[in-house]
Amino acid sequence: MEPILEQILQSPKLVLYSQHIQDVISEEQQRRRQFYEDITDEKAEFINGEVIIHSPVRIEHNIAGKLLLRFLDIYVQINRLGFVGHEKMMITLTRNDYEPDICFWTRKKSDKFKPRQTLFPAPDFIAEILSPSTEQRDRNIKWEDYAAHGVSEYWIIDTEARSVEQHVLKKDGYHLHAKKDSGILKFKAVRRCEIPVRALFDEDENLAALKLIVENSK
Repeated sequence: MEPILEQILQSPKLVLYSQHIQDVISEEQQRRRQFYEDITDEKAEFINGEVIIHSPVRIEHNIAGKLLLRFLDIYVQINRLGFVGHEKMMITLTRNDYEPDICFWTRKKSDKFKPRQTLFPAPDFIAEILSPSTEQRDRNIKWEDYAAHGVSEYWIIDTEARSVEQHVLKKDGYHLHAKKDSGILKFKAVRRCEIPVRALFDEDENLAALKLIVENSK
């Protein structure tokens, strides 16, 4: 149990705290329902009661997202492993709603998706691509929230350093499994899938990796 929670439970003001928390949650949930109604084509997230509208991304961000999406989606489709989503897939957790750059659900979850569905459960894999306006959230609130909701693998991609941090979920939260700017990175949440790190940043490397996927599937 977290120290702050233990302190609240031992306080004589416990009931007063509880009433205040319920009022805050009720007001926040009302704003959240309004958020669902107001969603547009802009990339937007609902985080701790606040609506976050994202600014346009830099080209390096777009390239890394496109290359990872293309590679992962083709691999998952060929091997019938589940579903890969990107950007406008709204992930709905107990308090917050996110639109990760790239995410993956195993078939156990994705087979339950329905036509016209717009809100989705926690994925098995998420990749966020850093930008100056999102890095703090990617490394803090999302880090904590994704772990709390069982996202088993979380990548943080740095386009300036051309590197990837691979975080794997343990009982006490995420642990850094690998940080690479070269070599091969093996997915934990996607069965037998691996990608050259440079294939996330270089078109030719990405195409070469895709060629191997197709050849190995024959």
